[in-house]
Amino acid sequence: MEQLIIYLARALVDQPDQVSVRASDAEGARLFELKVAPEDVGKVIGRDGRTVGALRTLLGAAAQKQGQKVRLEIQDDRRQASPPASPSSPEGQ
Repeated sequence: MEQLIIYLARALVDQPDQVSVRASDAEGARLFELKVAPEDVGKVIGRDGRTVGALRTLLGAAAQKQGQKVRLEIQDDRRQASPPASPSSPEGQ
């Protein structure tokens, strides 16, 4: 399953050497976390999430054939890089 994810992701991105997958067991299913270069995240997600939705459908069908359940998440380092929002101070106190 991991090799399928890597194969598909590398076909979609501009920097295939930065594609990596981490697998773990979570909530009764196998969780795959896909990490790509920050500038390739949009290519893997696609417009309105269509590409990642198609990837999840393919993985679900392959997993079901093997009697497994899988989840796919995309690691987005761009979100983690942004500074946290500062709490606003209440006015008039």
